[in-house]
Amino acid sequence: MTIQKQSTKDKILDLLKKRPEVSVNQLANQLNLTQIAVRKQVNLLLKDGFIQYREEKQEMGRPVQLFSVSKKGERLFPRNYEGITVDFLNDIQELHGKEAIHYLFKKRELRLTESYNKRMTNKKPAEKILELAALQNEKGYMANVEQLADNTFEFVEYNCPIFEVAKQYKLACTCETEMFKKCIGDTAG
Repeated sequence: MTIQKQSTKDKILDLLKKRPEVSVNQLANQLNLTQIAVRKQVNLLLKDGFIQYREEKQEMGRPVQLFSVSKKGERLFPRNYEGITVDFLNDIQELHGKEAIHYLFKKRELRLTESYNKRMTNKKPAEKILELAALQNEKGYMANVEQLADNTFEFVEYNCPIFEVAKQYKLACTCETEMFKKCIGDTAG
């Protein structure tokens, strides 16, 4: 069995995940490090946006900073949400058939199309593609757009939050592609 050595930043993040709102002094005691060493790592984590803090007033002296994991930092921790989603989809298919799965994905496609189109209103074709990338990035897809020619764009997603679902239910990708087409429309004008 291989044991992976954790960096001090990793240890701080783990502690903050388990015990939110911890001071530098508490972190130093927990990690058997100096406050200066901990503060250096905490400042780097703050700068990168992985942790946040709030100040708590004391009866005497300066307020104490209490640190916790930020939303961005939460993304560093493993999740298996797609596992339960795939299990539910399998159960729905077993209980109600493939038509129910098809209906669910089409319903998602329509809901996303309607939601996305609200942000596409009065935008030029190139702006729509950029907005689509922004929307997908908000959902964790790490989308990127590169203009190759006047009306030719390359749209790449480097991360797929629904990857496990799409591996088993290809309809997820088909519906998403259809939604893209409906939102962007004809980009030749």
